[in-house]
Amino acid sequence: MARVRNWYNQSKSAALIWFISLITFYAVFRMASKLSPRSTADLQVSNAERHRMYERMSKDLDEHGALFLKHGETSQSLSLSDLFDYKNGSVTPVLKSANPPVRANVLYMSPKYSLPISKAVREIFSPTFGKGLVIWFQNPVMYHFSMFHASHHISPVPASEKEIETETNAVKGVAEKLCPMRIVLDRVVLTSTGVLLGCWQVISGTDPVIIRSRLRNALPRAPEKQLYAPVILHTSLARIVGQPNNSSEESGSRLELKYFHELVGRLNKAIRGTEVTIFEMWYVEEYDVLALALDGKMKIRRFTFGCWKG
Repeated sequence: MARVRNWYNQSKSAALIWFISLITFYAVFRMASKLSPRSTADLQVSNAERHRMYERMSKDLDEHGALFLKHGETSQSLSLSDLFDYKNGSVTPVLKSANPPVRANVLYMSPKYSLPISKAVREIFSPTFGKGLVIWFQNPVMYHFSMFHASHHISPVPASEKEIETETNAVKGVAEKLCPMRIVLDRVVLTSTGVLLGCWQVISGTDPVIIRSRLRNALPRAPEKQLYAPVILHTSLARIVGQPNNSSEESGSRLELKYFHELVGRLNKAIRGTEVTIFEMWYVEEYDVLALALDGKMKIRRFTFGCWKG
């Protein structure tokens, strides 16, 4: 009888240990699932959606013409005259105060990757634009991917110093759970508004859809309407402001569009397929409108990704 009782107690203890181990494993698995990047299948879905988006973007110039040569609207509902002053063949940014400051969350591209890209952009586009600069080249040490805005100039959300501190801590918490992103340049496109964009796909790591979702949860005061589609992953390389010397006189002509397509084609041939690793998120207070793009006044807080499992 004692032997049976001992066997029962041992079995009961073993079952309890097994049950506790199972619960612990399940809890760890659930936590890992929440912190891990999307599965390969999920990435494929996002990449397919990005591919369709980039296809549409690549047709924008043909469908709407070179609006930038007419000093038309550019990105974020701003006109070229809002952003640049073009005189005597040279272009300088028009820096306007953002009140309240724009609070942007961006992924940062290291100069290790941005400098070779910028060099290729300048080599292909600079010789075609005469003595003075009629193209604004993005500062390569500021190459970035816009993810989510806690406040932007279209829907401002004022914040006190304490509220900004709360936001930065929340963004830091998001960054600590992100895994480095290996990405590849899908293509370069030139939009009808004159923005030369690098459009990227994700090889591995945390997908932009998840990053934006986590930032949305971390920043509940942020504008409901954000500036970019959840899936997009793009960076500005340059903005064309003036008219190239050998462009046709008739703005928007087929010859003119063909000329720009040839330039973009040459650039794609040079840098398409470039691979980059992203492992840093910035919380940026832009005191000037589009300060990140125009080398304006800003305050940057840098957060390194904390997940290194993929």
